Amino acid sequence: MDAVKKIVTNNLQKFGMIIALIGIIILFQILTGGSLLTPLNVTNIIMQNSYIIILAIGMMIIIITGEIDLSVGSVAAFVGAIAGVLIATMNMPVFLGVFLCLILGALIGAWQGFWVAYMKIPSFVVTLAGMLIFRGLTLVVMGGRTIAPFPNEFRGLSSAFLPEVFTGGELKLLTIIIGIAASLLYVTYEIRQRKIASFYSFKVPAFGLFVTKLVLLVLTLNAFTYVLAQYQGVPIVLIILIVLIISYTFVMNKTIIGRHIYAVGGNMKAAQLSGVRTKKMKFLAFVNMGFLAGLAGVVFTARLNAATPQAGQLFELDAIAAAVIGGASFTGGVGTIFGAVIGALVMGVLNNGMSLMGIGTDWQQAIKGLVLLGAVAFDVINKNKGNS
Repeated sequence: MDAVKKIVTNNLQKFGMIIALIGIIILFQILTGGSLLTPLNVTNIIMQNSYIIILAIGMMIIIITGEIDLSVGSVAAFVGAIAGVLIATMNMPVFLGVFLCLILGALIGAWQGFWVAYMKIPSFVVTLAGMLIFRGLTLVVMGGRTIAPFPNEFRGLSSAFLPEVFTGGELKLLTIIIGIAASLLYVTYEIRQRKIASFYSFKVPAFGLFVTKLVLLVLTLNAFTYVLAQYQGVPIVLIILIVLIISYTFVMNKTIIGRHIYAVGGNMKAAQLSGVRTKKMKFLAFVNMGFLAGLAGVVFTARLNAATPQAGQLFELDAIAAAVIGGASFTGGVGTIFGAVIGALVMGVLNNGMSLMGIGTDWQQAIKGLVLLGAVAFDVINKNKGNS
């Protein structure tokens, strides 16, 4: 009995937000009369929250280092405005314009990272100043006007789908095949990792739990791709998100840079004594955040098909909330990329579900605030239990 209780407790702490996300999805699926999980709405959830997921990944890394970035919404708006000038006004080739926008985002991150990492000015102050500076520069660049429309190639970043190579039938067969292939790759990877862990005598989950986890994840993945296949298939922006999630998960879990970032947030002095270049790690975290803020600005502008002065409002709060709900701790050193994605999806499903129910934005903000407070309280309670 104690063993079962221990397993439940450990998994609740590890998968608490995933369980919460599933619960929220089931709740809104019932309350909306089945509208939440329709193929069209699932696709909309992905597209509507793509830029928040991108920002949440960067914000998670910033918070892991023990810092904060309040400027990401303004940076995204500024980069979107520059994209409008370069691509829509000056007719610059889309690839070159997007590349320059991403470089601009990274340079902005480097500017802010310099003040935080090397001049030791608190990140709250630096990024609050950045929020004001780049919001003002956005208004200067836009001149109070909206820049539109954009070329089809640019809009495709946020609204296009993978082309269907198999004709005939209502289902997008390419999407089904992608789901099956992804399932096989995932199962192969998990089995390989388990064998490696067993070879080195590391602790591994019980075989029954391992198989159950694989079955549930494979069923979920294929159900998800089946739903997408009933509409237009796999969105291009979903491919971008998957590449980001896999890449950043690998960097944070399997590379020296990732371990050093965790070390900086976990214990700065210990990291310095261990030879970690703490200033460089914080600087790189802000460069990365600027790059991802630029990417989010490009994706958001492509979705709107317009660069507007009001873009990016409250993006920073959504990104911070997603990271915290996903398991980040403001004390630093804690958090995962997958957790940031789960947190962003929790916020996205809440927004979408409440909109489908006709709940006003005033109540939506209040409910999201309560969810954020509950997530932080859950984290604190779990830590207190662990310490005791």
